[in-house]
Amino acid sequence: MAKHQIPEPQTALLKGTLDLLILRTLELQPLHGVAVAERIFQTTRGTFQVKAGSLFPALHRLEQEGWIEGRWEETVDKRRVKTYTLTRAGRRQLEAETASWQRIVAAMNLVLEST
Repeated sequence: MAKHQIPEPQTALLKGTLDLLILRTLELQPLHGVAVAERIFQTTRGTFQVKAGSLFPALHRLEQEGWIEGRWEETVDKRRVKTYTLTRAGRRQLEAETASWQRIVAAMNLVLEST
């Protein structure tokens, strides 16, 4: 962000969008939880800031569904972090959720642009 640029206001996540954001983020590369939240913040240019109280239960739920897989690793500074990877089932879920989201956006655009 430029030094004098005014940041966009943060927006509350719509119900059901956090799963899509996490799956899409992990499609790009495996990440640990804090890095997932940071990547979502960066990608959305600060519009969505995912708090730990929402992120970690979602990661746990997605792991239970078999859509992501977590593996404990040690960082270069000797911290233990759980790194998550998108599974094959997670890729299929991401495709389904992306298609659903695109239908919602198209429908909302029809309503907003109607005269």
